[in-house]
Amino acid sequence: MIRIALNARLNARLRASLLAAASIAVLAGPALAQTQPQEARVMQILKRTPLIDGHNDLPWALRQGFGNDPHGVDLNENLSASTRLHTDIPRLRAGGVGGQFWSVYVPASMAPVEAAKATFEQIDTVKRIAAAYPETFEIATTADDLVRIHRAGKIASLIGMEGGYSIDDSLGLLREFYDSGARYMTLTHSKSTTWADSGTDAPKWNGLNAFGEDVVREMNRLGMMVDLSHVSEDTMVDAIRVSSAPVIFSHSSARAVTAHPRNVPDVVLRQMAGNGGIVMVTFVPGFISEAVRASGAARAAEMTRLSALNPGDPAAVKAGMDAWNAANPAPKATMEDVLAHIQHVRDVAGIDHVGLGGDYDGVDSLPVGLEGVDGYPRLLAELMRRGWSEADIRKISGENLLRVMRAVERVAESKRAERPSLAKLPDDGAPE
Repeated sequence: MIRIALNARLNARLRASLLAAASIAVLAGPALAQTQPQEARVMQILKRTPLIDGHNDLPWALRQGFGNDPHGVDLNENLSASTRLHTDIPRLRAGGVGGQFWSVYVPASMAPVEAAKATFEQIDTVKRIAAAYPETFEIATTADDLVRIHRAGKIASLIGMEGGYSIDDSLGLLREFYDSGARYMTLTHSKSTTWADSGTDAPKWNGLNAFGEDVVREMNRLGMMVDLSHVSEDTMVDAIRVSSAPVIFSHSSARAVTAHPRNVPDVVLRQMAGNGGIVMVTFVPGFISEAVRASGAARAAEMTRLSALNPGDPAAVKAGMDAWNAANPAPKATMEDVLAHIQHVRDVAGIDHVGLGGDYDGVDSLPVGLEGVDGYPRLLAELMRRGWSEADIRKISGENLLRVMRAVERVAESKRAERPSLAKLPDDGAPE
């Protein structure tokens, strides 16, 4: 009886997998079908070179949906049919993921002291994920750790902070986050901080103020990568100017392809390359598809209009939005959109300065063909079909980020004799 039940379950999973594969092939069209012979080659490459994704929000998804408990859902199961999660162990393995920066995101709306507390809790969540599945995950804090863990057949788990408000204007807290395992910090999220401008908020400092420059220098001294996703163009330029180590964009794309302020303009792509940094191209539909971006902007404008017309009447606003959405179906991003951004970053910055930062479990929807973390081989196979060499695939998958990590570590080693910075935000430094 047990064997019969097990066989039935396996057959059901097989049917589900085949149906999912068929659906992807139909939606993505002929180009996807042509990549399939290349996927075996990609998987062979990823056995030797770790595919390192720059940004995954599974810790926040567990916090929001599963009581912040890695045991609240069985990550050993393929969860694509039973949950909204984009990430689980079977799909990570199918995607060839060898290193993952888990984002320890907290909302920009939190008061800084609460954000600091929540960020430490998120770091704890990452460590508990690794402890819950020790046969699969192991915490890494250096490039050598990452390579060693990948060679052992596990997925190296690294920690990336998202939002500089979590340090509560304290370089002492920054150092504590580093000691807890954080190896990059995104200087802002959706809102400007008291020392750095966000790309999606009104400018306060025209980039970094003096304390913001001190934050970057202290990150260099520690060996924490400076992440410029979410920041304004002026902040990008200032951080690249100040940083003595390569910077990263953990999950950003090219503004010349999609005109979102979160994306990286060509002038910064060139400066970033001169700094030795890397743009890890993201899969967020609104950042990679101009049609999706424009649709989202129109939807937001309609929500604002309806809210102004119906103050205190959320039911009327909802009814109006339901009608608007029915009349204006949202377009879908595709893998082709992601490929366009990857190629543009390569064309402008060079093959040594492009990587991957999907933002899985940080968004509601994803491009057709890249709906889960198992999509990387399809993406890389399509690049190979378009003429990318195996050496190119190794670079975009992980070698470029490993080079950056080692450079950041070397800079920190060169600064070992320097004392920790005691810089503080001036009393008049906070915006009104």
